[in-house]
Amino acid sequence: MWRPALVAVLEGARARGLLGPGPVAPHIDHALAFAAPVVGELRGWEQDAAAAVDLGTGAGLPGLVLACAFPATTWLLVDGRHRSTGFLAEAVEELALEARVEVRTVRAEELGREPAHRGRHRLVVARGFGPPAALAECAAPLLEVGGRLVVSEPPGPQPGRWPASPLAGLGLRYEGRMGTGGATVAVLSQAAPCPEGYPRRVGIPTKRPLFGPPEVESRASST
Repeated sequence: MWRPALVAVLEGARARGLLGPGPVAPHIDHALAFAAPVVGELRGWEQDAAAAVDLGTGAGLPGLVLACAFPATTWLLVDGRHRSTGFLAEAVEELALEARVEVRTVRAEELGREPAHRGRHRLVVARGFGPPAALAECAAPLLEVGGRLVVSEPPGPQPGRWPASPLAGLGLRYEGRMGTGGATVAVLSQAAPCPEGYPRRVGIPTKRPLFGPPEVESRASST
């Protein structure tokens, strides 16, 4: 049974238009799918370990849910929209998570250039950040070697969605897909340090993606 306070917080997000209509339970189940590939690590995570990062967190999915589900974890919830981060700051206080959940209003490209965050995180998650190329470029600089990126995926086969060569240029390696709880996630690992040239300046990872069709990816916004 989920904490009533968490359900109430997500219902508040829905009332503010930050979450889609309908029950919040499916959103919680979807958020938990992000933990499936790393559940053993999350259960044994020391609180002084490098924080996990939720890029483009929106209403706090999946990061806020995972912070509640795994009390040994620390989280950085990142979004470029003050509307989302203002809500999340209230939610973190309401759920008494201030000691291990931080909320930042910042572009992912800028965060990846901060020395305090570059190459220092063991996990990055993203539910609706944007196209694969932009996400890979923004996530890789944040991950320590051996860290992992877990991202929501469309259902069904997606050949060529995570091409090996451009990913290797970011130090990333595609590990595969996992379906659980009605959701599908892709898992990538940081096999080598991300080169210093990435991420490029704000907006460029989306406007000039490293892979994928530019005419499609240019329409998506980077968070």
